[in-house]
Formats: sequence, C-alpha cells, structure tokens
Amino acid sequence: MSTTERLRVEYVTDPAAAMSQLAASDRFGEYVMYERPGEWVFAADPVGGVELDARELRVTWAGQRTASGWAGNPAAVIDRALGTLPLEGRNAYGWIGFEFCAWALDATGHIDPSAALARLMIPRIEVRLGEFGVRVSGATPAETGDIHDLIAQSQNTGLPTAHPTDIHVDPTGYQGRVAEAIGEIQAGRYHKVILSRKVDLSFPVDIPATYRLGRAHNTPARSFLLRLGGLAAAGFSPELVVSVDDERVVTTEPLAGTRAFGRGAAADSAARADLVTDPKEIVEHAISVQTSFAEIGAIADPGTPAVSDFMAVRERGSVQHLASTVRGRLAADRSCWDALEMLFPSVTASGIPKRAGVDSVFRLDHDPRGLYSGAVLTISPTGAMEATLVLRAVYQNTEGAWLRAGAGIVGQSRPEREFEETCEKLASIAPYVVKA
Repeated sequence: MSTTERLRVEYVTDPAAAMSQLAASDRFGEYVMYERPGEWVFAADPVGGVELDARELRVTWAGQRTASGWAGNPAAVIDRALGTLPLEGRNAYGWIGFEFCAWALDATGHIDPSAALARLMIPRIEVRLGEFGVRVSGATPAETGDIHDLIAQSQNTGLPTAHPTDIHVDPTGYQGRVAEAIGEIQAGRYHKVILSRKVDLSFPVDIPATYRLGRAHNTPARSFLLRLGGLAAAGFSPELVVSVDDERVVTTEPLAGTRAFGRGAAADSAARADLVTDPKEIVEHAISVQTSFAEIGAIADPGTPAVSDFMAVRERGSVQHLASTVRGRLAADRSCWDALEMLFPSVTASGIPKRAGVDSVFRLDHDPRGLYSGAVLTISPTGAMEATLVLRAVYQNTEGAWLRAGAGIVGQSRPEREFEETCEKLASIAPYVVKA
C-alpha cells in the first residue's frame, strides 16, 4: 500500500478534524482553509500578500512591503497588484468585506476611511485532503512530517463542547429597522433589501474548535476557516457569489426564501411545503434570479446565460432555502475579477435594485458589515476563481467575537417574521460556538 493510500484510509476519515488541528497547532502563521466539493485546502505561512483598505494599498513579497494610495475600483486594483508579484504558478487565498462593493455602486460616502476591504495571501505551504489522500506542497521535510502527525492525531479526538449563546437578545433594534425598510419599499424606493443584526459574544472563541463542531452539524456549499489580516473566522457558506472555472464558465447560485430545518421530519416537510407555495418567498427568489441572470449576461458571451435547478430546495444546516443556479461563458475581454465586480455583493445579501439596496444597507444596518456577506476567495494562476458568500459564520478580532445574520425584506415582510428568520439562520452557528 502506498503512503498516500495509507494516509487516505487511516488518517482522513474526518477532514474537518484534520483542518481544525492544523489551524489550532499555531505552527504556520496566517492561514486560509477552504473546503470545496471533494477537496479541503489548508494554505498557510504567506510569502506575500495584498491588503486593500479604503485609502491604502499594501503589497508584500519576501518580507518587503510597499504602501500607496489607489484609485478606481477595488477589483481592478487587486488584479493589477497580484500581477506585479512573481507568483510562479502559486494560488492566492483571502477575503473581501462587504464594503468592497461601495466603489462600483457609487456608495463610497458611507465608508470609513480605515475600512478593510480585502486581505489576500500567497501561501508557502498548501495541504490538500480528498479521496486522493494527503498532498503537501511547499513545506520542508520536517514540516511535512509534522503535518502528517497532526492529521493523524486529529482523527482520534472527540468533538469539543459548545458554550451557550443567547441569540434572541437584540440591542440593534432590528424589527424597527425592518419596519423602516418596509416603508421605503412600499414608497417605491427599491424592491428588496437584506438587513442584518450583529450578536456580540461575551467570551473569547476557539475558532478552529468551533469550525470542527459546526462543520459536523452543517451541510454547506463551501466552508472556510481563516486567520488573516487581524481577523479570525469560521463559517459554513450556503452559496457561491461567483465562480469562474478553467473553461471560463461563470456560475452564481442565488438562494432566497427561507424556512427552518432540522426540527423533525414532519415539521421539515411542512416548512418545505410552506416555502415553495409562499408568494412572498417565491417573488423574493424570482427577482433575485432575474437580477443574477442580468448580471451574468453583462459579462458573458451572448446566448450563453442560462438558469438551471430553478427554485430547488437546498438544506443548509438549520435552514432550507429556495435555490437556483445561473451560468454563462465569460466573454473573451473579461477576467474573473470583472465577474467578481459584477456579481458582488451577492444579490441575496444586498438588495434589488442592487445599488439602492446597498445604499439602504449602509443606512439601516446599524454596524459596518466587514466580512459578513463578503466573500472568501481562491484564485488560481490560470484565472479560475471561487468567491463563496460569508454567512453562517463566527468572527473574532482584538476587540471581541460576534455572530451575524440577516433576512430579505420586501413589501410583504413582517418585522417579527424577519427577526425569527435571523434566529433560524443563527441556529446554524450559535449552538456550536466553543469558548476559548
């Protein structure tokens, strides 16, 4: 039996445990862990990176950092900055915050000058897990041995214990803000907005342990675990904002329309039946798909945009959603960064029309969003990209730890129901938060 086969059989029955163990070992500096279907990647110990704030661009390579002002749109600025680095076939990983969208949508007047827009890193070490076993690149022989030992140790540990969190406390006045948005919608200012609320945690969080426990109880489209640019986070993404593959196929997966899930077969079935027949939820989903179709149409070859799996129901942890997939082939004169700029922020996390929805978010959402409803990114040297939507997550920096969730507000919304929906979504992460 080969080494790879032995590791696949003996060590990687629980990839989430392996990834959590690598992150918790604290041996690899900053890192981004990203799970996509069939593969888990732990990227660590940056050799370079790009940091973009509202007023400053910082580019680092081999210990040397340059800082400068910037102009234009953030996506193009980052694309150019990465192009100056001798990547030599390396991948890039990182995150962008919700405020990244303000430049493309003429909303910069809402942005704090010190706001962090993006943090990207180019790792020295990559560890990949999948049916192929364990693959380590960039590490020394001693580090490779340590990595295999950590993965092996992780497979013999039990799940951590969560710390109770009250998600019903709301100092942000969420229902009042929802009522204000409903009034603006009924006055014809826009059709839909997603408003969110922040739940501060009163204790420091063990982010890797929370990831492991939460991943055992969630069914995400993608998942992530990171410590990068002063922020630690773990989450279970329900949908892609955008992907561009090596064949230049652009995909987005709008999810809109929500009911609780995981309350027993009868309750889940009744909730599903209610979801697929609720006019409010159907309208909310249909206009989200229409917007996504138009956005892909603006960057794709004519005739290639198409919708599939329209209004399928997808289960995501503690909730079930109406979901559709929209695809097209990226036009020859467009890059993956053009696709990101067009589709970000996700229509299901901002509003419709998007510009007016984003303006409403900045006015009514109580706190800056940061990574919430932003994206975790992977970028390959071939021009392929994935940007997964950051929801159902826990966040932590030097100031504290928090959760956040939102709901789509339309003219038929009821504030009490939208608050209940935020609780349903928070139930995908709150019961699994582990105290440090």
